Amino acid sequence: MSDSPAARLQQLFEGHRLTPTQRRIAHSMVRQAVDAPFLSSVELAELAGVSQPSVTRFAVALGFDGYPALRRHLREVAPGTPDAGETPYNEYQQAVRGEIENLSRLAEILADPEPVERAGRLLAESRPLPVLGLRAASSQARGFAYFAAKVHPDVRLLDEGGTMLTDRIDSARSAGASTLLCFALPRHPREVVEALAYARTAGLTVVTVADSAFAPVAAHSDLLLPAAVGTGLAFDTVCAPMLLGRVLLEAMCDGLPDAQARLEEFDARAAARGLFVE
Repeated sequence: MSDSPAARLQQLFEGHRLTPTQRRIAHSMVRQAVDAPFLSSVELAELAGVSQPSVTRFAVALGFDGYPALRRHLREVAPGTPDAGETPYNEYQQAVRGEIENLSRLAEILADPEPVERAGRLLAESRPLPVLGLRAASSQARGFAYFAAKVHPDVRLLDEGGTMLTDRIDSARSAGASTLLCFALPRHPREVVEALAYARTAGLTVVTVADSAFAPVAAHSDLLLPAAVGTGLAFDTVCAPMLLGRVLLEAMCDGLPDAQARLEEFDARAAARGLFVE
């Protein structure tokens, strides 16, 4: 079982039916797991962008008498604070250390490989395979699609929104697609949530890589794989979601019996064309 502050918070929230506002509070606490036990209800409300009474209702939804009781519980299970004599890290180092923590949490999640393996089978079986990612998540979707196309016979990248997005989902479904892969990262575009809801009504199974199990896309995903983002810099850092995407590629290759042959064929063509400078 994980011993990281974020993982402990995640375990506390799992199994509870939370409203969208409460999921937002939970997500904010996971992202600030080290500081969460020491935040006042007002500070947590400001952090999550909700009202102070919402924080109180959130604590009650988790089974506590109120927010003070929740905070006491968090302080009891939280690890000790850093020693006063420790050398402080600058903001860039803190960002890197935050990503190391995110990767450690991902490693703990992958101790149970079954969800990723199931996702890999679903992706391998879908012909074509639509891969969705808008705005901040578009680079993740594009990177996955680039490599996936080397082993999967038909990958369709959906990285542009607008009125054509549902048309492209319909086209993939009509062509035989059974699964849609989505990369969903903050800030979550409303368009992505609506697209996933539409994809499911069209009969597609939705596999989502998201920054949290409490992300807005969770309600519209059949299988959600969480990978936290770093929040220490002006713009989020996404080492864990990127690595999880590569793990999914590996799992998908395991479900494609001709994946190795396709890779070898590509390498032969690339060598014949002098495609890469060695």
